[in-house]
Amino acid sequence: MNSPQKTLFYLLDAILENSKKLTIKKTNDTPIPGITTFEIIAPSELLGQIIGKEGKIIKSIRTLMTSSYPQQKFNIQVKDETDPSSHT
Repeated sequence: MNSPQKTLFYLLDAILENSKKLTIKKTNDTPIPGITTFEIIAPSELLGQIIGKEGKIIKSIRTLMTSSYPQQKFNIQVKDETDPSSHT
């Protein structure tokens, strides 16, 4: 994998049947320097697959990202594309 964003998309592509509906945005405007924020914007029908029961899938994705890039810190947020208030 070349970049954390490509790695994140690869992981989500392996989990979801239709990952073409996903958008992954990278932002660096976090209040704490050195943390990269990724926003996964997906339709509401895919949110359950991304989050998983009790958040197990998204927690595993965060763990894999941290293991793959130990020199970086990540904040991964999942947002519903149909909710305009969740977009920045």
